[in-house]
Formats: sequence, structure tokens, C-alpha cells
Amino acid sequence: MSTTPNWEHLRALLAVARVGTLSGAAAALGVKHSTIGRHLTALEEAARTKIVERSPSGVTLTAAGERLMEAAEIVENQILLAQEEIGGRDLSAGGTVRIGAPDGVGAFFLARHLRPLLDSYPNLTVQLVAMPRLFNLTKHEADLAIVLAIPTQGRLATRKLTDYSLGLYGSADYLADAPAIRDANDLKRHRFIDYIDDLIFTAELDYLDEAARGARATFQSSSIIAQMNAARSGAGLAVLPHFLGAQFPDLTPVLPDTVRLTRSWWLVVHESQRDIARVRIVMDFISRLFHAHRGHFNA
Repeated sequence: MSTTPNWEHLRALLAVARVGTLSGAAAALGVKHSTIGRHLTALEEAARTKIVERSPSGVTLTAAGERLMEAAEIVENQILLAQEEIGGRDLSAGGTVRIGAPDGVGAFFLARHLRPLLDSYPNLTVQLVAMPRLFNLTKHEADLAIVLAIPTQGRLATRKLTDYSLGLYGSADYLADAPAIRDANDLKRHRFIDYIDDLIFTAELDYLDEAARGARATFQSSSIIAQMNAARSGAGLAVLPHFLGAQFPDLTPVLPDTVRLTRSWWLVVHESQRDIARVRIVMDFISRLFHAHRGHFNA
């Protein structure tokens, strides 16, 4: 067996790193399970060191494997860039770009504004994963991600999209039946809606006590959309982004001059992906979109 690594060997390493199993990597590349194993063995022989650790639960990279993966990503990026240059970079931009985003901004803002991008690039497919979770860009769970805090690990490039404001909202029916709210002290007598404590995926969403100190949530959900709908039904008061709460006339701001929170959205991409035409085009579109609507988020 040759001990000189080639692109197929490196592709196998990338697939294993991203999927976490030999069978998953084989399925992703359309080859046999044994082929992936042979490619990894060839890489280990060439590197003269162990690059993966196999266990019943899957495959993880050693420190040497991590370094080799970073080199493989550079090779992968250069191949993609060369293909785009040969085909006419931006004009032929096609393929799939997956965007990870929190559910509220993904479903109620970004999804509503994608048509100009799709009209301009008919060969482009955009996948929007609008879920309340963190996305691992190193494992290609998404090509781009909208996040609430700048990641501190990984080879990632970041752009700030916008600040946005949040406040308390309640339905007209709830506010009519509940005790009057004249100041922040009155909030102690009210029901609240919030995230599930142990499912909060970023500290920036742990804001109920900041909005109403000592408040207790009687309804909790991992989804801001579910929280909003619960507030609309009269289940209690909820902290909502203003761009979301303002869209529904059955929601009323509560103490808007007193309870006002600010958070930020950032756009993150793995360094190995940011120069790929289809990814760069979507990044630039999202940046322009948020900039154009920044007043909408800070109303």
C-alpha cells in the first residue's frame, strides 16, 4: 500500500471528522466502509503517527489528526476555488449553502427576504436551519451561522450584523384580567414565559431576571416562537425581540420605557469556506440585508 497521501485519503479524513463515524463518512462519499478505513490507514502510515481514535461510539481525531484536518481543509478550499475560477466565479455560483440561525430571526425575518438572492442566482440552493441551537461549522453542520455571541474556539471569521432590542410583551386579554402594571415592582404579581433553564444554548438568552428580577416562569420552551404564541394566548408575559413582538397587534408592550434589553447578532463562517463564491455571495447578501433593516431591529 502506498504511504503517500492523496486527495481521496484527505477527503476520507474530512468526512470522518465531520460525521464522526466510518459508516457515515462512507455514505457521505459514496464508497465502502472498508475504503474509508484503508484511506485512514494510509494517512497514518504517511504521517507515522495515529490520527484517529476508534471506539464503539465513533471516531475522533487525535491532535495529529486535527492538524492534518486543518491542512486538508486548505486543500479542499483551493480545489473549490479553482473549480469556480474555471467555471466563471460569481456568474456560475451554484450549489448549496446552509445557514444556521435562531428560530425567531430565521423564520420571521431571514426567510421572508431571501427571494432577491434566489432570483439573482437561480443555480443556488439555500437551506435555512432555523433552530435554537449552536452550529458546529468545523463539522459542516452549516456553512454560515447567525449567532448571539462571538465564538472563542475554531478557525472562524465573524461579521457583526446588528444590535437588536427586546422588551416585555403580553396579550390584551391577559393584561385586562391580570393586576395592573404601573412599575417594575408590579411585575412580581405576574406569570412569565421563558426558556427552559437547562436547554438555554447561549448565555445571551438567559435574560428573564434582567427584565423582571425574581420573576418565575410558569411556561417554558426552548423556542422563542412557542414563547411568543404562548404570550399571544394569554399564558403570561414574555421577553421578546421587538421586531417579533411588534408584528402582532394582539401583543402589547409592557413598561417599554423601563424594560429594554439589547443583544447582538453576528454572522460566522469557517475560514476555509469564506472565499468560496456561493458562500461569500450569501454572506454579503445577509450582511446588506441586516444593515438595511437595522432600524427595524432597534425600534
